[in-house]
Amino acid sequence: MSVLQTLQERSNSSCELCTSTENLKQYTIPPSLNENVANDVLVCKTCLDQIEGNQEMNPNHWRCLNDSMWSEHVAVQIMAWRMLQRLRNEGWPKDLLDMMYLDDEALALARATGEHEDAANKIIHRDINGVILEAGDNVVLVKDLKVKGSSMVAKQGTPVRNIRLDHENAEYIEGKVDAQQIVIITKFVKKT
Repeated sequence: MSVLQTLQERSNSSCELCTSTENLKQYTIPPSLNENVANDVLVCKTCLDQIEGNQEMNPNHWRCLNDSMWSEHVAVQIMAWRMLQRLRNEGWPKDLLDMMYLDDEALALARATGEHEDAANKIIHRDINGVILEAGDNVVLVKDLKVKGSSMVAKQGTPVRNIRLDHENAEYIEGKVDAQQIVIITKFVKKT
């Protein structure tokens, strides 16, 4: 059974965050790189657009987290925690965060994207032109890069899709080049 089918089965084919049954997609929670049931959630397009920043946050939409934060699935709990952190200045999410419990391992993963940090303290990744990079962006290499630990050379102009950010260092991102996951220095990429 595929990961998507397992997610559909465990969620009764509804968004694991808001319970919508329309336009459902599999979402791998950053910084996870592998699609698997432990790292993925099934979300609707509305939730996904707001998670990825393609649409402005609608605080009222996220009142559904009052229920989904109690999910038995850790990936759902982590996404609920992250969204509540983004909305914490609204008031009501702070109360839910105070009630929520994540074990140490889940909390460390939830904090990996820096949602709990104030904007002034967040690490900002920028490409060669100073454009801000976000998780999930697509970039192009602007120079040939020798991949350490292998004989592979990533050629200039190679597209790298769905990048992941290193949340401890603003100069590093991760992405797949020729089906191999590599770390890339941001000054060698341009956002597309």
